[in-house]
Amino acid sequence: MSLTNNAGVLNTLWKVIESYEQNPEPLFKQLGLDLKLAEDPNARIPYAKVERLWQEAIALLTDPNIGFKAAELWHPSSAGALSYAWLTSASLRDAFGRLVRYMRVTTDAIECHTDESEHDFSIFHSFTSEVAYIPELVDFHLAIIMNLCRKNYGPSLNPVTVNLSHPTPKNSGAYFAFFCCPVHFDSPQDSLTFTKKVIDKRLGSSNPMLAQLHDQFMIKYLANLDADNVIERIKSIIIEQLPSGNVTDNSVANALNMSRRTIHRRLQQEGTTFRVILNEVRSELADQYIQDSSLNLNEISYLLGFSEMSSFSRAFKRWTGDSPSYYR
Repeated sequence: MSLTNNAGVLNTLWKVIESYEQNPEPLFKQLGLDLKLAEDPNARIPYAKVERLWQEAIALLTDPNIGFKAAELWHPSSAGALSYAWLTSASLRDAFGRLVRYMRVTTDAIECHTDESEHDFSIFHSFTSEVAYIPELVDFHLAIIMNLCRKNYGPSLNPVTVNLSHPTPKNSGAYFAFFCCPVHFDSPQDSLTFTKKVIDKRLGSSNPMLAQLHDQFMIKYLANLDADNVIERIKSIIIEQLPSGNVTDNSVANALNMSRRTIHRRLQQEGTTFRVILNEVRSELADQYIQDSSLNLNEISYLLGFSEMSSFSRAFKRWTGDSPSYYR
């Protein structure tokens, strides 16, 4: 399958080229790219063209700090629902979880994962094996992540450390000035590391209802992107129906214009069941909601489609080993 990228990146790169008093139109025409695509939040373009656009812009502008400049000009609307779900997350841990789950909303070419030690939490950035490693693009992505963290947490937020796998550039001072922490080049992986105290702090910008709406949009978007991915399509419908308290294999099958038998057969082919998927969705959402102190446990129980608080408590203990109140 060919890798694709959300077309919103075109708007950012157009602005970047213009900011250096260069005309981006010839380059866009050369690569067969139309800026109007950026106006459609659902439009996607081949990642190969995005990669080429970055390479040509880097060659044209000859600024080793272009990644930071691009991050400065980037707007959250370029990443659509992923940015807005991030900005309404209950904590940075919650936000990073969304980044890992929904990165494909913005691009197929990048993967993220997290890891943690006793005191620290790290987010790792990597390109898929099919694409070129572009140092300036790594700088751009990590700078965007850092800017989003500072929007949520506050402008004084700095990582514990930054690791970059590309060699030390001549302008290394720009990295220390932006991240305001030790920056290590020639590292095995690209990553940002924060303290767990920072990662788990309750954020004042948290809005669980908006975050959930953006999650639903992204699940639908990915389900449409992978039209044959029956699991993602079922998850999308489950999230929609949960607050009704009446999510069944029949109700989901009807929403997908499938028979109940077809749903079960398709899931069996994928090695799972409707009950497993329902529990996975509830467990993931419960983990998000429980971190938001603006939601009481009865409200969380309702949002997850449980008719009684006791049913939610039993399910939550089965998922985590703790009661909801103890976990919170």
